[in-house]
Amino acid sequence: MTIVDMNDTLSTVQTAGGQPKKDLPPSMVERMTLILDAFDGRAARLTLEEVACRTQLPRSTVHRILDQLVKLDWVDHASFGYCLGRRALGLGGGDGGHSQIREAAAPLLHELHLQTGMVVHLSVLDGRESVYLDKVGGRFAAALPSRVGGRVLAHSTAGGKAMLAWIDPERVDALFGSALPRCTENTITDVAVLHQELNRIRQRRGLAFERGESARGVACVASAIRGHEGPVGSIALCGDMRTAQLERVAPLVVDAAREVSRTLYPELGAPRRGRKTPPVPTNTFSAETMDRLLAASSDHWI
Repeated sequence: MTIVDMNDTLSTVQTAGGQPKKDLPPSMVERMTLILDAFDGRAARLTLEEVACRTQLPRSTVHRILDQLVKLDWVDHASFGYCLGRRALGLGGGDGGHSQIREAAAPLLHELHLQTGMVVHLSVLDGRESVYLDKVGGRFAAALPSRVGGRVLAHSTAGGKAMLAWIDPERVDALFGSALPRCTENTITDVAVLHQELNRIRQRRGLAFERGESARGVACVASAIRGHEGPVGSIALCGDMRTAQLERVAPLVVDAAREVSRTLYPELGAPRRGRKTPPVPTNTFSAETMDRLLAASSDHWI
């Protein structure tokens, strides 16, 4: 079935007086573009009604075009509605299991945002870059330069460093060489310093922090989603560097990443079905544990 119907004709219906009966409807290409543009930084996932509202196109037209875009991998239809597919994200041929990662992580990303009010990122590693697969956020989301499908140097973000910590050091050297590009004045620019940071992340059982390294004024905490052969993605919570309480929400990020890992790889640990994510703790780490954590990372992210 073709996605073009009689309503999409480019001819204008004329009245007896020679005047157009109604405005010329947008072409099919314009309609498809409107729909894809609806998936901007304001939300990574949209319902059918939300897409129709943002594009101001008829619901039936939106549904028909979305169905075709899903078949062509421009859009994915999963939990919580529609999201950009591998073609729109610029991921090339196969998506490397990214759709499964997004599907498994989606409920947890929304829970994290509702609990903390912070922006939540789901990322995967592509060479030396992190690719944002999903973004869930509130008011602060508009202030972040990140977008679904966007790329950022992995060594400059908490999510990227969380993944780099679980790959071979030799591969890190091969990816970055001896000099690292700078994003801000706080970005790590020396590969030896990066290795020290990655070692600290491993000592913190995978907990990665960032304060103004990829974008000024932004603070993040992240943990990797791990599979059989290393990291397959990461989840990060981001907020205003002046007010973000990263230590307070860090355990929730770790818990969410582990839950996604269990969903994707049940053999690595039985998933805890029916489990409710705990409320944001007020004092998750003991004083002794927090002292050690802060001391290990005080020269870089405090």
